[in-house]
Amino acid sequence: MTKENLCNIKPLEFGKEAWKNVEDALDKEWVVTNGIGGYCGGNLINCLTRTHHGYLNASIHPPVERYSFLSKVDEGIKIGKDTYSFGVNRYYENTPSGKGKKLHTEDGCKYLQRFFYDELPNFIYEVNGIFVKKTIAMENKKNTMVIAYEIENHSEEVTFFIEPFFTYREHSQSVRLDTDPHAFDFIEKKDENLITLIPKKNKDITTKFYFSEGKIKNNKEKISKMHLLEIEKKTGGYKYNVSYKPYQIEVSLKPFEKKKISIVCSIEDEDIKKDAFQIIEQERKRYDSLIKDSKVTDDFSKRLVLSADQFIVDRQSTSLKTIIAGYPWFTDWGRDTMIAMLGLCLTTKRFDDAREILLSFAKYVKNGMVPNIFPDSGLEPMYNTVDASLWYVNAVYAYLKETSKKSDYDFVKSIYGKLEEIIHFYENGTSFSIKMDKDYLISAGSGYDQVTWMDVRVGKKVITPRHGKCVEINALWYNALMIMSELSEKFGIITEYGKLSEEYKDMAIKSRESFNKKFWNKKKNCLYDVINDKDKDGKIRLNQIYSISLFFPVLDEDKRKSVVDTVVNKLYATYGLRTLDKDDPEYKPYYTGILKKRDEAYHQGTCWAYPLGGLIDAYLVAYGENEESINYCKKLLAPMKNHMYDYCIGGIAEIFDGNEPNIPRGAYNQAWSVGEVLRVYEKLNNI
Repeated sequence: MTKENLCNIKPLEFGKEAWKNVEDALDKEWVVTNGIGGYCGGNLINCLTRTHHGYLNASIHPPVERYSFLSKVDEGIKIGKDTYSFGVNRYYENTPSGKGKKLHTEDGCKYLQRFFYDELPNFIYEVNGIFVKKTIAMENKKNTMVIAYEIENHSEEVTFFIEPFFTYREHSQSVRLDTDPHAFDFIEKKDENLITLIPKKNKDITTKFYFSEGKIKNNKEKISKMHLLEIEKKTGGYKYNVSYKPYQIEVSLKPFEKKKISIVCSIEDEDIKKDAFQIIEQERKRYDSLIKDSKVTDDFSKRLVLSADQFIVDRQSTSLKTIIAGYPWFTDWGRDTMIAMLGLCLTTKRFDDAREILLSFAKYVKNGMVPNIFPDSGLEPMYNTVDASLWYVNAVYAYLKETSKKSDYDFVKSIYGKLEEIIHFYENGTSFSIKMDKDYLISAGSGYDQVTWMDVRVGKKVITPRHGKCVEINALWYNALMIMSELSEKFGIITEYGKLSEEYKDMAIKSRESFNKKFWNKKKNCLYDVINDKDKDGKIRLNQIYSISLFFPVLDEDKRKSVVDTVVNKLYATYGLRTLDKDDPEYKPYYTGILKKRDEAYHQGTCWAYPLGGLIDAYLVAYGENEESINYCKKLLAPMKNHMYDYCIGGIAEIFDGNEPNIPRGAYNQAWSVGEVLRVYEKLNNI
């Protein structure tokens, strides 16, 4: 067996206690990625539970247009007349009476002895003294996945078999033969070591499946049974899926024989007869380089550095880097990117990637707006956000603070005109009613537009109405004006949108005066969430933390501890901050059920991980960077180390239930969750 270690990080290990029965292991998942938007994902026991599970989910136009080509691969051992399948599959079959359906479970996980994650998933199976190790990886910058099998036979002659489950579907959609009977119409070809499938729907794509050793055997039933997708069932989606499994590959082993077998599956237009072990070794060396370049030394930080790598991808349309907001379904979002970038790129010392990301989004600034969403279709971006542009200014400044070389200032000067444009249009007015009012505060939103990060709308029902002057938007606005005052002093006026340093400073001072006068809620000793001409929203939300946490805090010093204390007391929930005070009558404690029900809870109580970054920053500002504060902040972050073993192993979830036990929900690995936790964790280590 190969060495079970990577970058001197202790692997995250699981034994049979984690899958005493099938249900125990279904919510512990893993993901590996390829740097261009493609990914491979599953769970501890290799059981399909969501549409996004797949061994080869490839990005046709990086990082979007993702399609699934290989659902998974099952294995097993044949000894004489006995077959020991490692497959775990759940499907419905008719009862003997023919009435109703009965859930059938193939529980091959009873042969799974161990699972460990050393930034790649590794499965150790054992039956009758025979050991099989399975390691999965993706080739960097290729729509190619590999499996490396290491088999140690015992005292009998045996046959090891491999069964691939092929598919061709959009990665978030199931195959439904009732509505698409031609879903598995393939042009097929096989030779000694290669299977090729060309979907008749799209003859420009070929799935190639290479195996280094073995003989092909035809299956009698080529369509899998109707798998139950447990996660889709719980969330109200279509709960079934089928795959195409026309072949088994059989490999004979003599007593005490050891074999290594490579599996390579790809849609790349190249020879894929490659060595899976070599590709895995290349990936391990790349991971090692990322760790060394980051200069982090803590095991938790190292793991987050490698998790961060999963989100930094190439965008074909710009030929530059961007950030995937989360796996398995997000693409690159402007707001998420600008918040996540500080941890994903700056803390990890990936400054070249940071420059590319800033340049990539600069290309799409329009009327002062940074795009919020690049659609999965690869068409025109959507500019439906007020905060992405302000977070962009913050990210540019963070980049300079981290680097401060002349070449970095030269780079920022090349995009500085975009910052001038942002401030100009926010001052004078742009889309979605975004405009500076006479009190120098920014107002935004009207009608059904939801332009802050709390943006859910169900039909015509706005779940978290925030039209007007939002607390975090105006904290970001003051921060941006102060940044521009500093940068203008260095760069001067570059475009017709620019101002002198003193002009930006004057706007900032007036903005701060209005902010502290109008946002302070004397009754609750914290900040209003939204103010407008009609009323003030006194609901206690996490957004107020950004009045303290940014480079230039807008909140008066004497009020900072009160705000931090309120947020900790009312909103902290083990893995992040609740979006609404738990004592509020509109508080929703659980993010469960169908989409409508989940949407109603998304920003009405659901706990988010990424605001932990803002909380830690604010705490250190309010209470000082002393030993007591640092130790307290470390306690706030400590549960994340345990979370590494849950949901997406080695990653951090998007959201959690607001109520205990704060079960993880949503996207299983989220960029700004990882980025912000990594950033402040390293900040605490280096104070």
